Parts: sequence; structure tokens; C-alpha cells
Amino acid sequence: MKKIMIGAVAGLLLLAVPGAHAQGLGRAEKPEDVGLSAERLERISSRMRAGVEKGELPGAVVLIARHGHIAYLKAFGLRDPEAKAAMGTDAIFRIASMTKPITSLAIMLLAEEGRLSIADPAEKYLPEFKDLKVGTVAAGADGKPAVMLEPQRRPMTVQDLLRHTSGLTYGAAGANPLKQAYVDAKVGNRDDTNAELVTKLSKLALLFQPGTTWEYSVSTDVLGRIVEVVSGMPLDRFVEQRILKPLKMNDTGFSVPAEKAGRGARPHKEGPKNEMPAVPLVTAEARYKSGGGGMVSTAADYARFCQFWLNGGHLDGVRLVSRKTIELMSSDHLPPGTRMGPDMARFEALTPSREMGQGFGLGFAVRNEPGMSPLHGSPGDIYWGGAYGTYFWIDPAEGLFAILMMQSPRARLPYRYLMRELVYQAIVD
Repeated sequence: MKKIMIGAVAGLLLLAVPGAHAQGLGRAEKPEDVGLSAERLERISSRMRAGVEKGELPGAVVLIARHGHIAYLKAFGLRDPEAKAAMGTDAIFRIASMTKPITSLAIMLLAEEGRLSIADPAEKYLPEFKDLKVGTVAAGADGKPAVMLEPQRRPMTVQDLLRHTSGLTYGAAGANPLKQAYVDAKVGNRDDTNAELVTKLSKLALLFQPGTTWEYSVSTDVLGRIVEVVSGMPLDRFVEQRILKPLKMNDTGFSVPAEKAGRGARPHKEGPKNEMPAVPLVTAEARYKSGGGGMVSTAADYARFCQFWLNGGHLDGVRLVSRKTIELMSSDHLPPGTRMGPDMARFEALTPSREMGQGFGLGFAVRNEPGMSPLHGSPGDIYWGGAYGTYFWIDPAEGLFAILMMQSPRARLPYRYLMRELVYQAIVD
């Protein structure tokens, strides 16, 4: 095998420390040096270009790394369709729920310092949650949905928040009055603080008994408030000082300054009504620092986060957490018998369910079994994505991670499936 060059990647701050090549993230001379086929990787390029030409997505950046080396990094289509600006590999994206692993890591940093335990009841840090009730929806005498309240059988824990078994939910207008209540209360309003978010939630009923049901939710946003309470720092400042700066994720945050506006990726019109998705500008600041979905990043920055994970909690000589913490977070935490919320089928082949051979760890989904899911992968791989179109997964068994960055809510599921199929078919060694 040829010697692999270690160093910067196109000025994207993917720097390896001399003498620490196994820890850093370099660039492979050619994909074959890390067991990938250049010819087969070109299938990704052809399919992405075709998708742009067909109008399936405005543009994208794809990054694939294996054994600590980037083997594929390409940009496609337009960064800003209205301005006709070409996509660059340094484009900055709203990553939505790819924020969740970062906030979850912040919780575990505090746990490693003995400042909290994930076995603790959430009410220990958020007294407003002490007397939360659980709502049950049934038909009333008039035939309309009615809510009956009952006490929690046990308090929700920090672990419940990390694995989305807290009983919290996301708001949705419609027939379920418990989810409608989130809409009516304007949960997640960009003008609220994290403290105000928790106050609003304390006045609403839980959708399920804690620990019984996986329901994707504002749980990670609540974790963001716990970070603030325990650390005494605003979430954005804690994340910047304790995670982003040490990992040199210099284009990642809850927004970027105006001078980086020219690198911000934008969506195109899509959907049945051909409308522009409501994707905030990467420079847009909000009072609400959403630990569940408020951050921006680049493919290069998120690659550093993924390599840090594959390394077992360290990168370029900087260790943030122990190998055992990475192992704990990457394990399936859903107990046997955990139900899926009835609306969770929207995740399709990515659903963390026993039927798909998948579960959920502390901040992302976890693959448990070979087969069962129709998508390629390995037992032990972890993954998640964002509502605006971004997606990542880390496969320790293959020493591999892949990142898809785009701003297309409508195309997100089909292209996540494509990424799995086209990346794994390129492995030849």
C-alpha cells in the first residue's frame, strides 16, 4: 500500500498534528489506499449530478472518510439557487438535528466531571418538571378527543432525555390535542430562552409514561437547558468553549458572522405547492439556542466530529471524553419492549425499532443487527440527520464515516438511502 499523505484538506482546517497521524484526519492520495474504489465512488458523483439536473435537490457536499483519511470530498449543484452561486466544499449548512449529538456530548462532558448523572431525575436540575402529568387521549362523551391526566409512574431521567423516552414530543397541528398544545404554546419560539422553553413544557402534559415509548421530541432541547443550569453558562458558549474550539470546528455554531454569509447554503422551491422551505440563514441569530436543532456547520467541521468519535473521544492530541463514554453513548439504550410512538413511522428505514434491527443511543440511532434494515450498514454503526437534509453515519466496523450536506427537506430520505447504498458499494477492501 502506498504511503498516505497527512495534512490539510483544501484549506478546510482538517489538520493533523505531527507525530499523531492515527489521531488526525488527513487526505488519502487515492481512494484505493483506504480500500475504496475510485471508479465506484464516481457512481456517487454521477447520481448527485443527475439529481441536481432533475431538480431533486439544489446542491450538496458529500464527504467520505475511512481509516482516518478523506477519500472523497465533492460539491455538486448550487449553493444558492436564487443567486445562481455554485456549491463549494466549504459551504455552511443548517444542520438541524445533527445538533443533537453535540448537545448530548455536552451532557456527557458534565457527567464525566461528576457534575450530573444521567441516571438522575430531570427534575433535580429542572424543578419545574417535578409534577408533570401524563396525558391519555380518548373519545369524550361528545365524540371529540379528550385528555385525561395521570401521574408519572416514575420521573423522567436525563437518560430518558438522551434517548427520547422522556414522554415529551414535538408539536404538531391536528387531531392529537397533546401535540396541538405544543403548537398553541409556541414551544420552540425563536424569541424564547431555553429557560422559557422549559417553563412552557412544565405546563403541558407528557405524551407517554417516561421510559415506555420512543417518541422523537424536544428532549435534546431540554438537555440544552440542563447544560446551562449545571455549567452556569449559556449553551452556545459552553458548546463553543468545551467542544467546538478544542476540536477546531471553526465554522460550526448556532450561527456564523456576516463575513461568512457568502458561504451559506440555501434551498430551492419544492413540495406540492412549490414553496421555499423555511430554512433560516446561517447568519440568522435567535434568542433560542436549540440544543436539538439550532446549529450550523460544514462537511469538513462535522468530519472532525466524526473522526473524534471513531478515535474513541480524542482528536489531534485533544481528549474530550473517555473511550468508555463513547462506548456508552454508542450503545442501544432502548429497553426491550419499548414501543414506537404511532407517528414515528415517518423515519421509514431509519426508524430505531426492533423490526429494523436498530435502536437509539445517547443522541443518535444505533444499528444492532445485520440485515433487517433494507439499508447497508454494520452492527454498531451510529447515525442521524437533520430536517433540512443533512445526514451522517459512523461505522466503526469499517473504520468509515460519511456525511451528506444539503438543504432540501423533501429529498432528505431518498438521498440518505442513496448514500448508504452508494458508499458501501464502493468498499473493495
